[in-house]
Amino acid sequence: MEIEFSGDRPAPEKINEKLAVFELGEIIIQKIGDKGVVIRFKDIDETLHQNIINSLKEYGDFEELRFDSVGPILGEETKQKSLWAILLVVISILIYIAWAFRRISFPLKSWKYGVVATIALFHDVLIATGSISLLGHFTDIEIGAPFVAALLTILGYSVNDTIVVFDRIRENILRQGAKFDFEKIINKSVAETYVRSLNTSLTVLFALIAIFIFGGETIRYFALTLIIGIGVGTYSSIFLASPLLFSWSMIKSKKHT
Repeated sequence: MEIEFSGDRPAPEKINEKLAVFELGEIIIQKIGDKGVVIRFKDIDETLHQNIINSLKEYGDFEELRFDSVGPILGEETKQKSLWAILLVVISILIYIAWAFRRISFPLKSWKYGVVATIALFHDVLIATGSISLLGHFTDIEIGAPFVAALLTILGYSVNDTIVVFDRIRENILRQGAKFDFEKIINKSVAETYVRSLNTSLTVLFALIAIFIFGGETIRYFALTLIIGIGVGTYSSIFLASPLLFSWSMIKSKKHT
């Protein structure tokens, strides 16, 4: 629950002491702004909710800005829907890339570009999720719908950055004709696109850093997740996805020799 006092905000220790009688389990109290406070505890019914409100009125008048009750069933449902949403996005991206690169089949089939892009996506999402999980071990980070939205945004941004490189590889392959050196094509394509990728990513990161520093508490960790994901996504498009393409082509060529 999130409340804002009209007068002086009581110390978190006093709030914790007042709520201890309700046996709420672990109580996490986080200051918001000058007079607000967010209190997190186990799932409760409406009767106990009203008792908590009445007990806190001893510290002065306040307004309850938000009260969210997330039980284990709702939490599990949210997790399942989030996983399905991410899986659907990844499959859609894989199909689209295979279709978009259908004009080239050597040295790699078009669907393999989609697989490599998907591997890069999992890399970006895994690092972003792991970083927030690690940070959450030491701080009080609230994981909810904004976090899932941030992961989906990372998926879209990261694949866009990867596709820019892959599309330049495709264009250079079509220009070269039947005979070409795939390694040189990849190096040339990365060299032609990395400045654009860095400039675009830095522009987005500057905006996200401003949101993280000056934005409200509700979107702060949404912005932080995007900062990590977009930073890693820029790296993976240049230093992970492209080398994976070349490595896969080398495996294929060795099988034919």
